[in-house]
Amino acid sequence: MAETVELRIPEMDCAEEVAALEAELDRLDGVEGVVCEVLKRRAVVRYEPDEISLDDLFAAVARAGLRAELWGTNRREPEGAGEREINLRLILTIASGAFAFAGFLVHAVAAGGVQFAFGAGLGREHAPPLGTKMFAAAAIVTGCWFVAPRAWQAARRLRPDMNLLMVVAITGAAFIGEWFEAATVSFLFALSLLLESWSVEHARDAIAALMKLAPTEAVLLHQDGEQDALPGLDCPPRPHEHIVPAEQVPVGSRILVKPGATVPLDGKVVSGASAVNQAPITGESMPVPKEPGSQVFAGTINGDGALEVETTRAAGETTLSRIIRLVAQAQARRSRSEQWVNRFARYYTPIVMACAVVIWAAPPLLFGAPWAVWLYRALVLLVIACPCALVISTPVSVVSALAAAANQGVLIKGGLYLEMPSRLRAIALDKTGTLTRGEPEVLEVVPLNGHTEDELLARAAAMEARSEHPLARAIIAHATARDIFPEAAADYEAIKGKGATAAIGGRTFWIGSHRLLEEREQETPEVHDRLEEMAAAGASVVVVGNDRHVCGLIAVGDQVRPGAARAVRQLREAGVRHIVMLTGDNRATAEAIARQVEVDEVRAELLPEDKVAAVEDLVHRYRHVAMVGDGVNDAPAMARASLGVAMGAMGTDVALETADIALMSDDLSRFPWLVGLSRRTLSIIRQNITAALAVKAVFVALALVGRATLWAAIAADTGMSLLVVFNALRLLAPRTDG
Repeated sequence: MAETVELRIPEMDCAEEVAALEAELDRLDGVEGVVCEVLKRRAVVRYEPDEISLDDLFAAVARAGLRAELWGTNRREPEGAGEREINLRLILTIASGAFAFAGFLVHAVAAGGVQFAFGAGLGREHAPPLGTKMFAAAAIVTGCWFVAPRAWQAARRLRPDMNLLMVVAITGAAFIGEWFEAATVSFLFALSLLLESWSVEHARDAIAALMKLAPTEAVLLHQDGEQDALPGLDCPPRPHEHIVPAEQVPVGSRILVKPGATVPLDGKVVSGASAVNQAPITGESMPVPKEPGSQVFAGTINGDGALEVETTRAAGETTLSRIIRLVAQAQARRSRSEQWVNRFARYYTPIVMACAVVIWAAPPLLFGAPWAVWLYRALVLLVIACPCALVISTPVSVVSALAAAANQGVLIKGGLYLEMPSRLRAIALDKTGTLTRGEPEVLEVVPLNGHTEDELLARAAAMEARSEHPLARAIIAHATARDIFPEAAADYEAIKGKGATAAIGGRTFWIGSHRLLEEREQETPEVHDRLEEMAAAGASVVVVGNDRHVCGLIAVGDQVRPGAARAVRQLREAGVRHIVMLTGDNRATAEAIARQVEVDEVRAELLPEDKVAAVEDLVHRYRHVAMVGDGVNDAPAMARASLGVAMGAMGTDVALETADIALMSDDLSRFPWLVGLSRRTLSIIRQNITAALAVKAVFVALALVGRATLWAAIAADTGMSLLVVFNALRLLAPRTDG
């Protein structure tokens, strides 16, 4: 009977290593399936224990150039291990660049800078000085520190990849005396690997941040006589409460969530009333009232009332836990599908190496041609085939585009994410914090029964002065902005989940929700119609009254961002065919916002997994889809989308780490501009690659007929490298059009 084993692979960081590992494991008889998770450095293997043993699996991992251990023996990465590896990569990359530049200076002094710049004096006839060789060798060693072991494993497996291509190109260049070119390629490739490592480590940090949202402990409640059923617990002085690890709380238990505490587990409210901030999970802009029968989620923040909650899910199955799994799974799928470099190298490397060997050996063996002549021509081919211009063309274009984007307040996490904006056909936009400001504001003040706006705001601000509720803060801020400074309220009394009462100027006033108004039986048809109208517009309505009548209504809501509607129109003009708004808010609020920004579709009252399902549906229909959001609840959907975009200033750490692109100024209009930048970048990359390959093709033909010299090949390669650099730098030219 098949069994499943989880293996921890500490060195697994990229798609190349995943491909090598899966190839070695899949070829074993008895292995039925392999699933690798780069972010967790974990491989899940399903195998037949009667046909294969764990030692065989470990041996296969070793053949892939990696090492394995059972997942249970060390579930967590050693403290700071990822950071130490990145720091080492950074130091070695900087050292490689410094050594290469030092070698350049030494040779420039010895041979002349202009002569050096065009490749002259670097071959056998004008050997570089010893200092240049020493510095270049140091640049090669530091640049290839992580590359060489991977190249060796690729050669052993007979699966050529970009690592092997780089090592062959660097070795060939050094062999024929092109030390500076060898050093330059080493530095550039080391830099690209450093950026890739940073990206993967940031993704791991995102999951770590998610895991910190839910508390690790819960206040477990028990009835009289149940204490003996909980052995080994260190009981606090209160006999009916125990602080226990959240993972040990069984489903169906009762826990206490104190005011201001974070909910540790999913559950249903049994007793108590409060307002809970669900923004970390559902993205709702306003705290949600909770009463017996209401559902609460792990990771949400309780308000000012205590809640007794009956747990409905274990710690590993909460909504937050599912978010963590969704982020990891979606990121793993995407990282494999977007790594195209290895596929290119799989064909380019063996073809180039085979051609060089054939050119060197075939003519002397078949026709008795001079070995020295054809060795020279093979070396010329190696120099021509050295992918320096190809290697430079994409990174320089990417760096230029990244710099241009940064100047416009757009943070792009690497070249992988520059291409996708140009292909987008559908976009999902979160409401709160993306299309809207994400903070409640007073939208309308409606005085009734002879009161003025200033009087109404003064009464409301006086009573809300002692409250920390977001609606209260919005009312106080609005009153202050209008230079209204009310007298202090006396005899303040909070009504849990409904509002408050207080004495102002010797008279009693009350403030609260529509529900409180109904309970006081002061609602008139006029007030009811006005309340329904304001609620239909997407506002939360605060009612102010006294013992005789309703003094007025204050509408508080989340304002649409300036320019949001214009950005939606620009995205549509840029070729995006379908724009959807996703939100955890109620449908009335969602549709009110949707009408203002003119999106094509609205999906409201969504949990995080609902947002993921919505994005998956869009991916199925349109293939290339972006998800724009700002909260933890948006992270799984952003990870599942073809492109994740976070609102940078307002966005949570998890959203920023999960996203591929961050709009740091919270300016949604930068997204249409990004689409234009993506298209220009792709165009320049294609120009560079086409030109580089064309020049190489011409010189390959010349080399075969003996018309290309080593110096001409070097000049062409160096000149092409400079050309692609200058072409890529055009992206830095300031442009504000999309």
